[in-house]
Amino acid sequence: MNKEELTQRVIEILTRAGFTLSERCNIRPRSFDLAARRQGILLLLRVFSNVDGLNAPTALAMKHLSGCLNGSPLVIGSRSRNQVLEDGVAYFRHGIPSISPTTLYDCFVEGVPPLIYAAPGGLYVSIDGEHLKDIRIARNISLGELATELGISRRTISKYEEEEMDASVDVVLRLEEVLNSEFVCPIRIFSTGQDRASASATTSEPGEVSLLLTPLGFVVVPAKQAPFAAVSDDGVCNTVLTGISGYNRTMAKNAHLMSSISVVTGTKSLYIVKGGCKHTHIDDTVLIKESEFKKIGDHDDVMQLIQERSIDRGDIT
Repeated sequence: MNKEELTQRVIEILTRAGFTLSERCNIRPRSFDLAARRQGILLLLRVFSNVDGLNAPTALAMKHLSGCLNGSPLVIGSRSRNQVLEDGVAYFRHGIPSISPTTLYDCFVEGVPPLIYAAPGGLYVSIDGEHLKDIRIARNISLGELATELGISRRTISKYEEEEMDASVDVVLRLEEVLNSEFVCPIRIFSTGQDRASASATTSEPGEVSLLLTPLGFVVVPAKQAPFAAVSDDGVCNTVLTGISGYNRTMAKNAHLMSSISVVTGTKSLYIVKGGCKHTHIDDTVLIKESEFKKIGDHDDVMQLIQERSIDRGDIT
């Protein structure tokens, strides 16, 4: 499949799985193509025909933004180099899981997560070490006996039980056959929440949004490769996708896209407009002129203004 076909397939799968999707992010450069939410799961997805197209700066921006929004980054693709991505297998590029559309379908439509991950040297699985140890002891099998049966060392069995080492697929198949039990743990390709502190810790030098909002009590984390300049938090319960620029066609396009993303991410959307502007919103993105901040005392005033303009909004064509 080419990228367009893959993207349409991803949209079909996630829609069938009950996700709410944002509009496609079509800016350049971009760290994600789609935002998708189903209950407590928020995904920021990037689609590549070849998953090796994910470079380190984009992966870093993707993980950073996911952390800010309590979401998970995920790459969907059809091949790596000249090899087709195997179904049911998670591949990792720069620390981000990469899977095929079929694996995506199995995980979110069928409820069957991948059990295998690819790493240098082959395919591996994570073992439930506590369960393995309990079964081995209950059947009165020593570490040495089990190691001999599998043709590996006692130390390796011990590391499996302490969950200090993952196993190759061949070893696990033999292990499950010998003990007649299942020990494989599913591969986590998403989480239900991330540590926002880790995202804040990577903050670069203050940008224009930070210079305006930080004195008002906001925590502002710059965003790269996104249609907004920062993710701002009022320290209470409001997260705000925040852009800043003069009013022009590109700004209006980004504000429209921010509105779609904010619906999915459960955030507010604010664009600070430098210079003149006759509108107060674009879709669900509230517009506040930079000059208006001279009359704003703290973050509560900002949130009140966003609320008022959200209530009063009419459609802009």
